[in-house]
Amino acid sequence: MNYIIISAALPLIAGLLYFEKKESINGLLSFKPLLSFLFVLSALMQTHNNIVYFYIILSGLILCLIGDICLIFFFNKKIFTAGLAAFLAGHIMYIIAFFKFGKTGMLMFAAGAVCILVSTIIFILLKSQLGSMIGPVSVYIIIITVMTASASAFWNNGSHNTAGRNIVLIGALLFYISDIFVARHRFVRKEFLNRALGLPMYYTAQFMIAFSTGLIW
Repeated sequence: MNYIIISAALPLIAGLLYFEKKESINGLLSFKPLLSFLFVLSALMQTHNNIVYFYIILSGLILCLIGDICLIFFFNKKIFTAGLAAFLAGHIMYIIAFFKFGKTGMLMFAAGAVCILVSTIIFILLKSQLGSMIGPVSVYIIIITVMTASASAFWNNGSHNTAGRNIVLIGALLFYISDIFVARHRFVRKEFLNRALGLPMYYTAQFMIAFSTGLIW
């Protein structure tokens, strides 16, 4: 089933990138919600050996779906802020899931330290461009940093199988990197390169997190 979902997602991501380059709102509305719905569907289609983990992750995926739709209207500050809020809540769900089924250790602290350093540098570089968005963006940076650290805590729990641990950690890292491109596009330089690099990373991350609901135990 996962292969079928991925096969359906690939042409959708190609179409999404095409309409991103064309800056067609109607085109984005035709492709992006459907593509994002697929990562929700992919979680629903897994075999759920831990129903608590599944429902927490599913909640995060649905919130990110809402955020994806809002960010189509990136030119509208209110809708963009609503999208940030949805993603913020989605990340919090991921943090809850990863920490609940994770294990603290040196890897988590090391990964957290690196993420804090990178996030601080990014914030310093963005600060002059943020304007009234400085508050929401600051909170978002903190949450995405914590989410990445929580994924390393999840990986640190040796009771999970290796494939599941890896897919969560790699997914979180890809999510983190993709958000850098979102910030660059919104606040630094608007260009297709941000979308061409960031969107495939983002959707790969979401599908990996969704697939983890059936791979961990």
